[in-house]
Amino acid sequence: MSPNQRVLVLGSSFAGLNAALDLRRRLRDEVEVVVLDPRPRFTFIPSLVWLPFGLRRPDQVTFDLGSTYARKGVRFVNEAAAGIDLDERIVHTDGGRRFDYDRLVVATGPRLAFEKIPGLGPDDGHTQSVCNLDHAVRAGEAWQRFLADPGPVVVGTAQGGSCFGASYEFALNLQHQLARRGLADVAPVTFVTAEPFLGHFGLGGIADSESRVRRMFDRRGIEGIANAAIREVRADEMELESGRVLPFRYSMIVPPFTGVDVVRSVEGLANPMGFLPIDHRFRHPDHPEVYGAGVAVAISPPATTQVPTGVPKTGQMSETMGKTVAVNIASDLQGGRHRDLPVEKMSAVCMLDGGDDGIVFRATDVLSTRRRRRGFVTSGPHGHWVKLAFERFYLGTRRRGVTLL
Repeated sequence: MSPNQRVLVLGSSFAGLNAALDLRRRLRDEVEVVVLDPRPRFTFIPSLVWLPFGLRRPDQVTFDLGSTYARKGVRFVNEAAAGIDLDERIVHTDGGRRFDYDRLVVATGPRLAFEKIPGLGPDDGHTQSVCNLDHAVRAGEAWQRFLADPGPVVVGTAQGGSCFGASYEFALNLQHQLARRGLADVAPVTFVTAEPFLGHFGLGGIADSESRVRRMFDRRGIEGIANAAIREVRADEMELESGRVLPFRYSMIVPPFTGVDVVRSVEGLANPMGFLPIDHRFRHPDHPEVYGAGVAVAISPPATTQVPTGVPKTGQMSETMGKTVAVNIASDLQGGRHRDLPVEKMSAVCMLDGGDDGIVFRATDVLSTRRRRRGFVTSGPHGHWVKLAFERFYLGTRRRGVTLL
């Protein structure tokens, strides 16, 4: 018997992958699960901070999506969504196909908005990125050129950005590599961030995260500049809104994020930044057949900051959203209890590697400052080993389509 209902998932990173696999597990054969993604392979994005330094190869941090989904009975279409018709409940792909849906999951991830800052980015600018696999590979090519002619380094997250962990990890790993090569004195590292203080992470800080980050930076000789907004990047220097100019031979800056074009272009679907508004079940408030998960959803910062900062949506948070979406769609289509999960009640877990040490934190009730400041933070060499172990565990289980562990 052919399926008479279809759930269509747009995107297959942390949110989309886990949503699709959990949907397949929960739904009976009469519901078809289809995933659209222009990328044929899943990328474990937390490992991309290691690629530029030759510590990982692309094949070590990716796996084939088609075979994983086929193993679990999910239909994978290696094409991007090019248009969404909310009235007809149809998605058009860039390959000319069209898919109707009973439920739609928007898990597209972000658009990297390099154009918001003149000179930013690896394509038309002067900075590197580790936000996707292609950028990380190119950052490695730039790193090799840098080693032949080293000098000052600038790393950080731009105003409007929300992925702070990656820039901290990159700065710490880069300085570790410089120290190993005896280049620390000729290549000083400066860290610029929109956060109001180091260790803020877009959440207001977790326990004593500020002092732990500061001690780690001091020990490694990294200068941290908080409340930094980047005015312009030129070929060999970065100008901040404060007027300070930072020379560099190598720079990696995480850009601002917006929603992707296919979501931004649909009237009534996204907020002005292109992110999907959601309720406590991760449904769109005006289109209850549309769900969202991961970086694609709209989350307001817990407090206003001097320089605009976004709320991080870690891989763990994205996975939690995806699994919650699966519960609620299964309840919609086949009956059962729905799961309400207000965003402010979510937990955030993050593992920041520093080359030979690291920081691990867990924050509960991420948008509640009072509870968050009592979160758990630990740092030291075990932080490095925890992330290595998690990388192996995650890639091993998800490659086989296992999400329950």
